[in-house]
Amino acid sequence: MFSVGRGGAQCRCNRFGSSLSHEADTLVVPYPPGGGTDIIGRVVAQKLTDAFAQQVVVDNRGGAGGIIGTEIVARSPADGYTLLMAPTSHVINPSIYSKLPYDTLKDFAPLTLAASATIVLATHPSVPVKSVKELIAHAKAKPGELTFGSAGNGTVFHLAGELFKRQAGIDMVHVPFKGGGPTVASLAGGQISAAFETMLALSPHIKSGKVRGLAITSSRRSSVMPDLPTAVELGFPGIVAENWYGFYAPTGTPKPVITRLNAELVKSLRQTEVKERFQGLGTEVIGTTPEQLDGYVRKELAKWSKTAREAGAHVE
Repeated sequence: MFSVGRGGAQCRCNRFGSSLSHEADTLVVPYPPGGGTDIIGRVVAQKLTDAFAQQVVVDNRGGAGGIIGTEIVARSPADGYTLLMAPTSHVINPSIYSKLPYDTLKDFAPLTLAASATIVLATHPSVPVKSVKELIAHAKAKPGELTFGSAGNGTVFHLAGELFKRQAGIDMVHVPFKGGGPTVASLAGGQISAAFETMLALSPHIKSGKVRGLAITSSRRSSVMPDLPTAVELGFPGIVAENWYGFYAPTGTPKPVITRLNAELVKSLRQTEVKERFQGLGTEVIGTTPEQLDGYVRKELAKWSKTAREAGAHVE
């Protein structure tokens, strides 16, 4: 489906008129099931399956802040059979890890910027606070007692938490998980005090009362949960972040495949049912050209390099 042929000359995919079949294509999601990246990836994978009449399998390869799954795609043949869906951590990791097993710019061909999700600061109901002000007061009264979880070192959630700690002048212990799914499960279960995670993943638990939303890190309030103030409103102007998701192929993937994939991805994202589903969970569907994603990635690399320094975030 995704390629023009493993040998580079013969067309091997339905979309280019070939009748040759092969095993299912793979969309690597470098985080476990249950988080925002996984949720969006599975919806889009199904739409691509429908569009090309060829099974697209989501392969969750969590660990090391998304590095494990990302490396798999970087080392895959550039024939279009394997794609990557990566969140903001894709452009943060170069700034906090001493060495990566791939080059963020050189080893990936951008396809499209898919969506951007609102990030929520939430606590477990057992923590006796109902506002960010109360959370800060509680943390100062009991330094080091509270914990905050994130989808892993190097994720936008990790950096948002570190910035919050620094700007609020509090001590909270960071607990990195292998993805948003495990983070949310641990928060809902009371194993951690608080977490920064997408509204996409937290929304059902906030509505059920299993977790308590306190604020969001977007530049403006969300229409989905308008009662949640922004961090900026609460006096933290430096904490403005959303988790965005991009699709990539290995560098060297033939231009015709890149062009067709971009067209089908954007078409899938802009279907009314997809847009309405994600918008109802605090996620904005975008859809761009490969060139626009490339420019955005370069801009975000510079931005998060500065933010990582400010947050003092570094992983050996």
